[in-house]
Amino acid sequence: MIKPCCHVLFFTLLAVGAANAQRIQDDSRQKEKIRSLISRMTLQEKVSLLHANSKFYVSGIKRLGIPELALSDGPHGVRAEVNRNDWAYSGWTTDSATCFPPGTALAATWNPALAYKQGLVLGEEARFRKKDVLLGPGINIIRSPLCGRNFEYMSEDPLLISKMAVAYIKALQSKDVAVSVKHWIANNQETHRDSVDVQMSERALREIYLPGFKAAVTEGGAYTVMAAYNKFRGDWCSENEYLNRQILRNEFGFKGVLMTDWAAAHTTVKAALSGLDLEMGTDIKDYNQWYFADPLIKAVAEGKVPLSVVDEKVEHVLTVMFKTKMFDESKREKGKMNTPEHQKAAYNSAAEAAVLLQNKGGLLPVNFDKIKSVAIVGDNATRKHCGAGLSSEIKALYEISPLEAIKQKFGAKVKINFAQGYDKQSSFKEGSNAGQSNSNHVDWKLIQEAVKVARESEVVIIFGGLNHDFDTESFDRQNMDLPYGQEVLIQEVAKANPNTAVVIVAGSPVKLAGIVNRVPAILWSWYGGMEAGNAVADLLSGKVNPSGKLPFTIPVALDQSPAHALGNFPGMNLKVNYEEDILVGYRWFDTKKIQPQFPFGYGLSYTAFAIDNFSADKAIYKKDDVIRAKFVVKNTGTRYGAEVLQLYASDPASPVLHPEKELKAFEKIFLQPGEIKTVELSIKVADLAYYDETKKAWKVETGQFALQLGNSSRNISKVINISIE
Repeated sequence: MIKPCCHVLFFTLLAVGAANAQRIQDDSRQKEKIRSLISRMTLQEKVSLLHANSKFYVSGIKRLGIPELALSDGPHGVRAEVNRNDWAYSGWTTDSATCFPPGTALAATWNPALAYKQGLVLGEEARFRKKDVLLGPGINIIRSPLCGRNFEYMSEDPLLISKMAVAYIKALQSKDVAVSVKHWIANNQETHRDSVDVQMSERALREIYLPGFKAAVTEGGAYTVMAAYNKFRGDWCSENEYLNRQILRNEFGFKGVLMTDWAAAHTTVKAALSGLDLEMGTDIKDYNQWYFADPLIKAVAEGKVPLSVVDEKVEHVLTVMFKTKMFDESKREKGKMNTPEHQKAAYNSAAEAAVLLQNKGGLLPVNFDKIKSVAIVGDNATRKHCGAGLSSEIKALYEISPLEAIKQKFGAKVKINFAQGYDKQSSFKEGSNAGQSNSNHVDWKLIQEAVKVARESEVVIIFGGLNHDFDTESFDRQNMDLPYGQEVLIQEVAKANPNTAVVIVAGSPVKLAGIVNRVPAILWSWYGGMEAGNAVADLLSGKVNPSGKLPFTIPVALDQSPAHALGNFPGMNLKVNYEEDILVGYRWFDTKKIQPQFPFGYGLSYTAFAIDNFSADKAIYKKDDVIRAKFVVKNTGTRYGAEVLQLYASDPASPVLHPEKELKAFEKIFLQPGEIKTVELSIKVADLAYYDETKKAWKVETGQFALQLGNSSRNISKVINISIE
């Protein structure tokens, strides 16, 4: 007699088998349709699918029922409509979007479930706007604190990037929109981004810079990838045989579209042969003169590019169209725009991203029921940030500033005294950070006004940090300093009223050494998107307990950071050598025993947590095993909150250089006061490997490894040793 559980297993396996068989059959039919379409195309029609016909569109072929392909910027929101043939906005009244916090803020949540929700919203809004490809996520490694696009790029750690990006990609593409993972690869600076030649070891490439892209393709199933502007080992990324054919296509098994960044194509024949599929944004007015237009037709006629290579590219484009259901709009996601659920998702991301860096004496949260007055100081209390940053700028349906939210939530019972504090002296000019040179002036009149309101108030909250004159595409920052005399402002206000909290609004590291000993509390709130003000007000009041963790290291000073310590940023003579190799971010700080201002993975809470009973399921593992580490976590405080438990691994006895520790698993745990949970984190033994350059293969060393559990790279509370044989 078959047991009931066996019946369940039998029918489950039957269902899985049927689903797999159906998927294989569907794939076969799709390939057959694609082959049929290609066989009926002229060479001119094929080539028309391989280059844009405007800023964000690619031609369709009406006689064959092939629709036009519509692309849009949008790592954290769908960009407003741009004119077809220039960069001016079209002036639509229906293209206001939900604006999420950008990439570093998303990574600071350490919560893939939030990334998944954000992907769903972006997919729904892209479909409502009739977009087929959304250009994001940006997943380049944060190598230097100064990179202008750090705010888009998530993290300095490849595992954190991978986990967040895969969730985002799966969700967004489930809404019949393709992602375009960018920028492939090593676009880690904006200075000379369109000409710099990046040199790095194969080990650094494999261990640091490739994993996020590999996960995006092999786990996330990304439909498109965007080639970076820069060169890699002498060849432009858009025509790099090693990157595009050998790694992306052959090793990762990528079957989708490899496109250029806008104006990142340089040749016809070399780009075609090395695996590029789609040319976008070339700065030539006549679209027929683009590299993948008439010159490609000519190259085929002259035998320089085989017709089969063109057919391969067309197949990739059509495959993405089929996967996003572009040939059957009746089955396609219709989309939604600016729903209450979308706005709640944006709020949740902002609220969960904030990182409590310092809270001496428990100044935060502020009990607005027990105070009569509060001073709100700083330009960032009123400044809105969604509509800047170039390609990531969003025309938000609305954007709540911190001062607006604090007035709305507490103005009826608390006197709110506002002072500007500092003035935005910088200016923005695309391609040049020269406008930042005007940002060092200390405005004593504004400081005196701030000191006055500080003395008249019980608590002071200063909103400082950066804006998108600093965190932006097209140029890097000149330094890590807080601009506009903010250090002086904070110091003077804190003298007048010691009950001063500072809220930092920024997307990349800033120098905090001048303020950490001047004020008791510092909250890092990022660019919070459309719900920025509501989220930060609820964090300051304690309605929300901060649970974000830093996705990058904050140095004390710029010269602590590896690229700058070694003099390799932004490079010389249009070449940059990644001499720090695998020691990027916390790997450098921890291995070199350098004390940062705040370490990777760090973040405080209004409650407290205890970790106990850390163990592994075995003492000795084989190379194809999975390590299962267990522990118990308890909320020992009085507030509901979340802790991010981070599992690092180290190979202390290896003769090969290894970082002091590397993040291998993490989980965010939400607990009520007094609540206890048992958590299991899994690591494949294969994931403890390093890349052996001599053998051109991954190698797991035998011997002892240490598993280190903590809540930042510098706060390890439990360690156990295991052996690999």
